[in-house]
Amino acid sequence: MIKRIIDISDQAYLHLKNQQLLVDKQGETVGQIPIEDLGVLILQHPAIVLTQQVIIYCQKNKVVIIFCDEKHLPYSVILPIAESHTLHNKILKEQTAVTEPMRKRLWQQIVQKKITEQAKTLALLGKDSVRIDRLASQVKSGDSSNCEAIAAKLYWSILFGEGFRRNVDMEGINSLLNYGYSIIRATVARSICGAGLHPTLGLFHKNQYNALCLADDLIEPFRPWVDLMVYQLAQQNQLEVNQQTKQHLLGMLSMTVSYENKKMALMVSMHYLMASLKRCYLKQDKKIIYPQRRSEVPV
Repeated sequence: MIKRIIDISDQAYLHLKNQQLLVDKQGETVGQIPIEDLGVLILQHPAIVLTQQVIIYCQKNKVVIIFCDEKHLPYSVILPIAESHTLHNKILKEQTAVTEPMRKRLWQQIVQKKITEQAKTLALLGKDSVRIDRLASQVKSGDSSNCEAIAAKLYWSILFGEGFRRNVDMEGINSLLNYGYSIIRATVARSICGAGLHPTLGLFHKNQYNALCLADDLIEPFRPWVDLMVYQLAQQNQLEVNQQTKQHLLGMLSMTVSYENKKMALMVSMHYLMASLKRCYLKQDKKIIYPQRRSEVPV
C-alpha cells in the first residue's frame, strides 16, 4: 500500500480523534486522514501545534514526522524505534556483528550503484555519461581509491556546468537538492526502522553525532534520481523551495519503479531494499538489490 505524504505549510493545530489526524485552522477542521494511511508528515510552519497523542500514534503506525526550518528545508526527523519490529533485538545483534570486510564490500556496491545512477541521469538528459560509467567498474572494496569523489567532481560539471559547486548552504539549485535528499533520507530511515534495523549503525558513515548513518549510506544511489528532477526544475527556472517545487520532488516517492521485475511505488520498494540488506547481514546474499528507475525522463 502506498502511504500518503502530508505537507502542512500554514499555521495549524493537529490533534487526534478516533485514530484520525485532524487538521484545524482558525478553530475549524479543514482536513482529516486515518493515521494508518500516513507515511510521511511534513511540518513547515513554526506556529504548527500538535498533541502528544498525534506523535505517539504516528510512531505506532511508523509515520515519519519531519520538522522544517525557516528556509522550509527538512531539519529534524522523528522515527519509530521502540516497536519497529518484533525481532528488533535479534536483528540488532546481527547488524552489530557485521564484519569489516562485509562493510567494505557492501559500501563498494553502494558506490558502484551511485556512480552507475549518475551515468544514467546524464544519459537520460542526453549528456556525456561514458566517463562516469567507466568509473563504476573501478570501485574497489571500501572505495579505497575514492572513485565516489572523482565521479562527483566530473558529474556535477557535466550536469550543471563548470561553474556549479555543490554547497549545502547555498540557495537555488543547492537548496532544491537539499530538500529532495532530505525527503529521500527520511523515507529510507523509515524503512530501516520498519525492518527492525538501527539507523545509527552505518556501513561507511560513522559520525557519532549522526543518528541516521545507515540512511546516509543507503540513499547514495538515489541522489542522482533527485538530481534529475532538480535539473528539470532548473530548466524551467524554478529555483526556489516553494509549494510547487516541493510537490514535484515529493512526487518521486510515488513514482513507479521496478524491483526484481515487479512494478511498485518507490516508497514501497524501500521495504524490499531493507529486506535485501538484511539478507546480506545474515550472509544469505552477497549483493544489495536496489530498485530500478524507468529508462525515460519523468515528467
